[in-house]
Amino acid sequence: MWKDLAVYIIRCSGPGTRVVEVGAGRFLYVSDYIRKHSKVDLVLTDIKPSHGGIVRDDITSPRMELYMGAAVIYSIRPPAEIHSSLMRVADAVGARLIIKPLTGEDIVTERKMKLVNYGRTYFYEYIPKSAAGEKIP
Repeated sequence: MWKDLAVYIIRCSGPGTRVVEVGAGRFLYVSDYIRKHSKVDLVLTDIKPSHGGIVRDDITSPRMELYMGAAVIYSIRPPAEIHSSLMRVADAVGARLIIKPLTGEDIVTERKMKLVNYGRTYFYEYIPKSAAGEKIP
């Protein structure tokens, strides 16, 4: 299931493109797979980094330089109170946004996100108009 999410993210990115995980925490299966199987510029952020390799950032008051040039911004099981902030940052930088919620959790954003079933996983995706011309796997 987590491998399928990682594969989708890789397919939405190209070598050297930036991918940002928001709220990396301690669950690193997806980011580890992305690192091992692609050449993307992967940036992991969290408001309280749990270990090295994660950059401190608060998505509700983001350091935009971390997100500039990102092809994909994704978050796994983010709390509902940051969903809108994720969308605002994705809009600002023209990045595809992927949110993998907890089972049964609703997505709380200003604009509708598309439910995507990919392999053995599902997630919500938002593509800003500035990124709409990109290839969708």
